[in-house]
Amino acid sequence: MNISNKIIENHGLKIEEFENIKKLLKREPNLLELGIFSAMWNEHCSYKSSRIHLKKLPTKGKQVIQGPGENAGVIDIGDNDAIVFKIESHNHPSYIEPYQGAATGVGGILRDVFTMGARPIALLNSIHFGSPEHAKTKSLLNGVVSGIGGYGNCIGIPTVAGETKFNETYNENILVNAMAVGHALKDKIFYSKAKGLNKSVVYVGSKTGRDGIHGASMASAEFDENSEEKKPTVQVGDPFTEKLLMEACLELMKDNSIISIQDMGAAGLTSSSVEMASKGGLGIELELEKIPCREENMTPYEIMLSESQERMLIILEDGKELEAKKIFDKWDLDFVVIGKTTKTNNLTLKYNNKTEGEIPIEALASKAPLYDRKWIKKKPKKIEINLKDLKKIKIEDALIKILSSPNHSNKSWITNQYDQSVMCDTALKSGSDAAIIRIHNKDKAIAVSVDSSANYCKSHPLTGGKQIVCENWRNLIAVGAKPLAITNCLNFGNPENKEIMGEFAECLEGIKEACEFLNYPVVSGNVSFYNGTNKKNIYPTPVIGGVGLIKKLKYPLNLNFKKENSILILIGKTFGHLEQSCFLKENYSLNEGMPPEINLLNEKNNGESLLKLINESFVLSCHDISSGGLITALAEMSINTEFGAKIQKPKKLTNLLRYFFGEDQARYVIEIEAINLSKVEKILKDNEVYYENIGHTQKEYFEIEGELKFSNKDLFKINNEWYNNY
Repeated sequence: MNISNKIIENHGLKIEEFENIKKLLKREPNLLELGIFSAMWNEHCSYKSSRIHLKKLPTKGKQVIQGPGENAGVIDIGDNDAIVFKIESHNHPSYIEPYQGAATGVGGILRDVFTMGARPIALLNSIHFGSPEHAKTKSLLNGVVSGIGGYGNCIGIPTVAGETKFNETYNENILVNAMAVGHALKDKIFYSKAKGLNKSVVYVGSKTGRDGIHGASMASAEFDENSEEKKPTVQVGDPFTEKLLMEACLELMKDNSIISIQDMGAAGLTSSSVEMASKGGLGIELELEKIPCREENMTPYEIMLSESQERMLIILEDGKELEAKKIFDKWDLDFVVIGKTTKTNNLTLKYNNKTEGEIPIEALASKAPLYDRKWIKKKPKKIEINLKDLKKIKIEDALIKILSSPNHSNKSWITNQYDQSVMCDTALKSGSDAAIIRIHNKDKAIAVSVDSSANYCKSHPLTGGKQIVCENWRNLIAVGAKPLAITNCLNFGNPENKEIMGEFAECLEGIKEACEFLNYPVVSGNVSFYNGTNKKNIYPTPVIGGVGLIKKLKYPLNLNFKKENSILILIGKTFGHLEQSCFLKENYSLNEGMPPEINLLNEKNNGESLLKLINESFVLSCHDISSGGLITALAEMSINTEFGAKIQKPKKLTNLLRYFFGEDQARYVIEIEAINLSKVEKILKDNEVYYENIGHTQKEYFEIEGELKFSNKDLFKINNEWYNNY
């Protein structure tokens, strides 16, 4: 078959890339081989535009067992326990078919975790939608939330934390990022590196269909007005089959049968076989007629590029096939030896004894394109807002506006659709700064959180990249956990655009600086480019998923006030930074200026000092201060409890709007008992932490002296109003 320019373009390849393929093969590829190159050379699988920048990220540390390059990252939490975790995007499929797109995003990230030998213990998500008024937003929101809940609930993994945000930048390109966290024994981690010659290559799980063909390529291209036509490329998930597959794999992992194991995710059988062979420096030969298919007359092209869900590829030790098959038969899953490892260093594809494709593994992996794309630095717009130029607003009215806005309203109607307690180890559900999951039958626990801040990253990518790592760090500390490592999902527009590539490069530099300073390495992640429609790109949206350790869980520390007449301490200095703030966006529709400055020394010192207070059991409740400023944090601490707060006016910063709504970083509010005040102050002073005594708790009311007074019940009504009416 003659490969035309149109066929090349339809496969998401550039003409110059096709010419490179011909050089590597020393001939022209056939259609099957072209499809395989298309799958392995797209952005989603090859990271061809991002690898050069990703290499700069810190990925090592005493706590790191496995960094980027495997199905998921692995960290050591002591006592032979390990935590396995990763976040990935399923943006394009979720826009086209929200239920299945979100559901299969959850299924895919779960397989990344249990293929490492870990039992999944928690799911998180970061989901971003367009303006609430946009015609598609409500149906997309309902579909995505139903898909996340439907898959997670059916498989029996708690969905414990996340974020739901709205911004017109996502009107035509929503973001659905799914994170999974698993627990494994440190000495029973499984990897995808193939080893040994003539070892059995085994297909397990569900049957192969025509769903998801070119799914990875679709994820590496911009949308246009014809995106609806791409529905056939969205995978279809079956959580009940995934549950069977998970249990069968974990059972097989109890002995020493498995040499390597890889889930069939993006690009399906193609990527799993190529990645295993590439890491092991081997070849792999597949007999495609042996693949269990659920549709008739599937071609080798369709078999290799299908992204049907709930499938795994395993390389077994000699003589282990029969016992392994018994396990998968018990769980009513397909188990078929479909090939073997070879010394050819090629991907050899046979169909009814005829060789249909023969490609050097290195041509698909190590020799995939690597681009150092041109990028330009963001020119900062240092605009300082003069509040005197704006229409006067009362603190009370400004707070109401924020608490009743889509991004700050109570989202329990979403989280109530997720089973947060299944498995019985959820110690703290969503609604606080982070969720807490106990390690089964042990006193210790992990804290998990996901965070993003697109407006900061759009305004000044370098600062935004630093800020979102620090925000995630603070969220873990606020529940008493020592932050250990992160995974990231980097959602950006078209990398061929110099401005977009600049946003990516600078955000990565900010993430790198913060992670290095905080000893908070990146152990896994995902890059999602081409998030845009008709040349209109989304805001840069790096999502950070963090994991922290609580060595001994005495009680779950959350953000709700606990007692009457407790002392309230503000940790960290307030300068009153309002540019890029929630206050200006919600009250004046202004989204201008620079993000708040990030002082990494203060972030680290304030956070570590707070952890000392928490470990000494001095802290009754804690909340980090971020979007909406101090007043929003205090209101959130009052909403879901019988106790509120009485806050005094500041003595130094005279502008109350700047003081209460400023989004200065490295700050927390803590509640302590009056009897412990001197001890707390001593620790803060000894560690040179700036703090203020800002008031005390009281029953039933949130109050700022002379400015506002709300009952907690009224705050609750205000906070629920938008979602109740949407």
